Amino acid sequence: MHKRDVTVAWAFVIGLWFAIIFVALATWDLAPSATARTILLCAGGVVLLFNTAAILAMLRHYREDRDFMYGLDIKFLDEARGR
Repeated sequence: MHKRDVTVAWAFVIGLWFAIIFVALATWDLAPSATARTILLCAGGVVLLFNTAAILAMLRHYREDRDFMYGLDIKFLDEARGR
């Protein structure tokens, strides 16, 4: 379960990066000036930086508490299977 959750989290990070880059390229000509483009690129970079850092922190937390969190899941899945 942990490995799957880590894989999905990384897929979201990669998807976010591709989406932000695609939007930046697709809307490049819509910005009214070079200053606006710079501001939009910086804002997109900040979004990428903070979201990536948040997901990395989440994965670190998952790794630290893996036995507790997934232990509960496994316990309840075993109980449900037993019924």
